[in-house]
Order: sequence, then structure tokens, then C-alpha cells
Amino acid sequence: MTDIAAELTPREITRRLDEYIVGQQKAKRAVAVALRNRWRRRQLGAELAADVYPKNILMMGPTGVGKTEIARRLATLARAPFVKVEATKYSEVGYHGRDVESMVRDLVDAAVQLVRTEKLKEVEGRAAAAAEERLWHAVQEAAGLADYQDPRGFGAAPWRREPALGAIDPAALPSPEELAARERERQQLRADLATRRFEDRTVEVQVRDTRTPTLSVMGPQGNETMGIDTQALQELWGRSSGPKHKVRKLTIAEARQILHEEEADKLLDMDAIVQEAIDRAQNDGIVFVDEIDKIVSNGGTDGPDVSREGVQRDLLSVVEGCAVYTRYGHVRSDHMLFLAAGAFHFHKPSELIPELQGRFPVRVALTSLTEADFVRILTEPKNALARQYVALFKTEGVELAFTPDGVQKLAAIAFKANKTTQDIGARRLMTILEKCLEDLSFAANEKRGQKIVVDGKLVEQRLGDAGDDADLIPYRM
Repeated sequence: MTDIAAELTPREITRRLDEYIVGQQKAKRAVAVALRNRWRRRQLGAELAADVYPKNILMMGPTGVGKTEIARRLATLARAPFVKVEATKYSEVGYHGRDVESMVRDLVDAAVQLVRTEKLKEVEGRAAAAAEERLWHAVQEAAGLADYQDPRGFGAAPWRREPALGAIDPAALPSPEELAARERERQQLRADLATRRFEDRTVEVQVRDTRTPTLSVMGPQGNETMGIDTQALQELWGRSSGPKHKVRKLTIAEARQILHEEEADKLLDMDAIVQEAIDRAQNDGIVFVDEIDKIVSNGGTDGPDVSREGVQRDLLSVVEGCAVYTRYGHVRSDHMLFLAAGAFHFHKPSELIPELQGRFPVRVALTSLTEADFVRILTEPKNALARQYVALFKTEGVELAFTPDGVQKLAAIAFKANKTTQDIGARRLMTILEKCLEDLSFAANEKRGQKIVVDGKLVEQRLGDAGDDADLIPYRM
């Protein structure tokens, strides 16, 4: 686990989660302890640490109350590999569809991308310098100001000098004044390139061909599950998977970005990245399994219930620990943290197969959001909806402001709509706010320099009491 984990005490984790998620303190405390236990396990000896398994968590609660956000923010805090999957997308082994083990492969892919991104930041400076040098050579070639080579060979390396084919007319050689003027022009061109003065100019550069065709073997679950190494097959058949290059005409801005990526890739040690990614996936990875209540069997012995219970059995083997074959080799899931969530409207957690229940020893019930929670969601989090709309309108030169009574009215309408129609949690606020500000947002570019105040009167005028779109009410199911 990264060094930052040592600073993430359970209290600190809860505080940081509070910056984005309103309420749900029980769930925050449970995930905070689970995350801290991972750091504690790292401090143990290897023999004891191997027997300390994560306490997986089952979160129960209606949609839109923060289950997914808690898991996502937790992974971001710990800089841990994270993947969110829907339990309903999987099918039992032998049926058509994705198998449960693919979630581990997705996690490893996410881990490799995470580590690669971190390593790219470390080589940012060297990659930028190398890319700038390649771009400079392309620009001076396009401008006809490449390094001057004396026809007699002077100025070139001895091994690059070519014998003169005949007498050279001295009058054809540039004068010292012309060479000095050429050098001044080159220096000015380089200064302009450094200050980004002609980013829209087109230049020809040699870049890696990212469209190089690769061999793909079609299978029901992909190449990894079939144990096929397509790269080895390509090399065996003479279709090397090595990089190919081509010349492209690009603007200087586009060329700089592409060359920067290529130079950064040259500085990376992919073997070391993969090794670190596998370690972090196995020991720090977090898998969030959503909609787990949808794979609960209704008790039938045929039809889709058979597959649902089969998915539970397959999920059990992954959660309790097994070796999964990935494109990077075998990866074990013994110490991955699994967070499962479901609304459980029509089923109970006790209806899951007993073995799977035992693999989620920590259970947390999340509560429905109240009107007071809606008020806090609109204003308190760092990414609060009110702040987002203020920033969006500011891009049009319009000052948008929310008054306390306006926020209170929006919260009241959202809470009422959840009670009278379908409870979709905090997502109801998005519907209400978008409907309230739709006309204002449509004409925002025409109100540059103005100030718009969203108060209780404006909300009442645009939404009334229900906050429903009158045109949609007749079509409600």
C-alpha cells in the first residue's frame, strides 16, 4: 500500500469522506476500519499476514444514498486499484455471458493503468524535454533551417563526411554573414516554439502507428480465460507485435502531445509496472459488486433462478480466494477487499446462499435521505450541485446565486417527489435542479454580465409544489 495509507487513520478517512458524502456515518466507519486494517496487515510478519483476511462489507440501502460513492471515494483516498461491477452482468460458468472471474481481470487492468499513471508523472520532465527536441528537429526541417552541412564535409562528423565529387565553386558557398543570419533565424524559431507562438502551424512528424493490426482469438470469455497468448502467436507466425511508425501531418500542439506520450513510454519499465500493479491489486485492490440483491434466487428449480444461484457460487470462489488467470499471469484474490451493495427491496440478505453470506461478515444498513440531508447535499460537499451550477453559469459570464430559502424549497420538492413517486435518493436533486434551471441555462449566453438569484419565489414559479414536468405526468407508469 502507498505511504499515504499510514496517515489515513479511521477518523481521518471518515473526515475526508464527509467532504463528499452527507450522512451514512455507520457505513463510513465500517469502510474506514476495513481500509485501516489493510495497512495494519502490511505491518505484520509475512507468516501471520498471510492468514489475516479482509472483512468484506455488505451495504444495504435504497438507491441514491451513497453506496457507490463511498466505495469510489475510499479507493481514491487510498490510491488503490478499484473496479465497480454489476452482479447482474455475470452468468454462471457454462452459460453465455461474462464469468465472475473477469472482475479480477478488470481490477488488474485498472491497477496497471493506475501505476502507469503514477510513473508517468515521475518522468514528466524528461519526457517533455525529449518531445520538445524531436519537435524542434521537425519544425526546423519544415522551415528549411536544419543544421547546416558544408558541401566539403566541414562541420559534419568525420565518419559522415563524403568525398568531394569535384571542384566546388567558392561563390556557391554561403558567406559568414549568411550563416550568422541563418543561425539567428534558427534561434528565433526555437524561441517561438518554446513560447507556443505558432501552435496551429502544420508539421510532419514520424510517430508510432497505433493502428497496427493485432491478432484476436474470439472466445466466449475472451483470450485470458482460454489461456491464449496472442502476442506469442503473432511472433511465431512472423507478425511481430513491435511498434511500427508512419509520418503524419499534425499541428504543433497535436504533435507535442503525441511525442510527449511516446517519449514517456520509452522511459517506463513496463515489467516493473506490471509487477507493482499485481502486488497492489492482490493486497490493496477494492472490488465493488453492485446490485447483489438481483442475483438472489426466488426458490425455483429452473429458469433464470438456476443461473442466479450459480453466479453466487462462482462469486463465492472469487471472494474466498482463488487464482485467476490474467494477461499478466495468475493473480490471487485472497486479500482483495470486496464491497457488495444492494437495495434488497424484494429480498433479504439472508436469502443469499449461506456460504456467500459468511464471506461478507460486516453488514451496514444505509438510511434514506431526509429533507435536511438534501439541503446539506446541495451546499456542503466539495462537489455540491449548487457549486457545480454556479461554476457552469460563470463560464457564460453569468453570476448564479442560491439563497437559503431557495435551497430549502428545492430540498422540500425533491423529498416530496421521492415520497410520492419513486425514491431515487440524491439523484432526485439532479432532476429537480435541471428542471428549475433549464430555461435559464438555455439562454445563459444572452445574459452575460447579469446576476441570477435562485430563491424560493423563483423555484415556486418554475416548479410549483410537485416539481414534476406536466408533459410527462400522463405517461407515468
